[in-house]
Amino acid sequence: MSGRRRGIVNRVYSEARAVLGRRISLPFALRYFRVFFWIVTAVFFLSSLLATPALPQQRRDREPNSVYAQRRAKLVAQIDDPVILWGFTGREESSQSYIFEQEENFYYLTGHNEEGAGLIILPPSRDGDGIIDSDWWGPTREVLFLPSKNPAKEKWDGVRMSPSDPGIKARTGFAAVAPFNEMRATVERLAKFFPHYYTILPFEKELGGYPHEKAVVDWLQLAAPQVKLKDVRDRISALRQIKSPGEIVFLRTAIDLSLDAQLEAMRMMRPGLYEYQVAAKMVEVHAMGGAEAEGYAPIVGAGPNSTALHYDKLSRKIEDGDIVVMDVGAQFSGYSADITRTIPANGKFTPRQREIYDIVLGAQNVALAAAKPGAYFYCKGRGEGLFKIAYDYINSHGQDSHGKRLGQYFIHGLGHDIGLNVHDSGDPRGPCRPFEPGMVVTVEPGIYIPEENLGVRIEDDILITETGYKFLSERLPRNPDEIEKIMADAAAQRTQKPNKGND
Repeated sequence: MSGRRRGIVNRVYSEARAVLGRRISLPFALRYFRVFFWIVTAVFFLSSLLATPALPQQRRDREPNSVYAQRRAKLVAQIDDPVILWGFTGREESSQSYIFEQEENFYYLTGHNEEGAGLIILPPSRDGDGIIDSDWWGPTREVLFLPSKNPAKEKWDGVRMSPSDPGIKARTGFAAVAPFNEMRATVERLAKFFPHYYTILPFEKELGGYPHEKAVVDWLQLAAPQVKLKDVRDRISALRQIKSPGEIVFLRTAIDLSLDAQLEAMRMMRPGLYEYQVAAKMVEVHAMGGAEAEGYAPIVGAGPNSTALHYDKLSRKIEDGDIVVMDVGAQFSGYSADITRTIPANGKFTPRQREIYDIVLGAQNVALAAAKPGAYFYCKGRGEGLFKIAYDYINSHGQDSHGKRLGQYFIHGLGHDIGLNVHDSGDPRGPCRPFEPGMVVTVEPGIYIPEENLGVRIEDDILITETGYKFLSERLPRNPDEIEKIMADAAAQRTQKPNKGND
């Protein structure tokens, strides 16, 4: 035994005696040393495991590679300079509960949902640009950059796609796949031929925009300081507003799961439950049906919490007489639904609750009646948008406790696009963009009166078609009589005693 090892054993021997409070033999001390060693080793490796990046979100399905290629082709037809994008790195959040989910615009163009990737798309070939002769650039003039193979890391995180994988081009749908660590040299080389790059610039905010967007911009300015950057966000956003057939399938699945969850919540609702219990049941229904996540933090607000638009504390005990707003949407294959219903906690609307509910329902119905290609949510100076139609209905029906009109309590927009984000990318023209076939939007009027602890929102998802719209969430009742019947039937079933002994 070496002197160093003997010293360690003697120290452990002394510590063991101190811990156990009695004399022990040297062999026992050695066994104590071995146990101590393995405990320390296990703690070390467990700490290493917890420090690793989050695993990618396992989406249930994705579209064929050809669809993502078509999107890139549509984008490249609009540009005259390279598009340079990063996916998320996997280090955007340190929470142990974080599950990696790809940056939306990167995913929309690539379908790639693993961390650490990059993308360069060149514009159509110009005479003498010197790029087409590169070994990398084929006729498509695009390269997907992936992290190099790392077997040691994969023992912890699982297998990842890499440029050296057999068949990687067919798997990703890219004719050129290169190591990510070669992306900077490519960016530097392209600067000899192009004075501008397209990327996603940070939103103009007090703090400078999202960290990911700023990190990419900072990296590009270091790699090619002479190149001026242009924003490609609006061009991608405009493409994202028109959904492909595959995207509509994913959205319809997310919506159907959300409707199932809302129905289950109606059946279980009663005074004495906590808001978080209702939300938990809805999340369970989503997960059991195949959703990989929620599109946003569940909102279940009872009584006074019904008047907070994005209330997500879920801490109140639901009381008799409360109205309950349930705004909970499933995410399936990356696509999010957005559905809201408002119901009475005890299964019966009070006269005042029903009055406000009927006004919101009427506002939604008149807005839906006007939904068709060419309509729009809101556009100043362009006449009757859907928002104004719904607002005017609310403002001309009913009063608050002071005799004032209710329009002042409709405090948000009428709707928005849904897709890879529950508030999906919008056109740079904002709500002025006329509806087009293939758009999927919400219609969600609401009235929120804090003085009365009374908030009502009804939200549904529709697909704009060639002649009007398709009501994607129509299966979920909106009529208050139907809602009360569902709740009454469920309450009756709960009170029935099981018929023991007659199996």
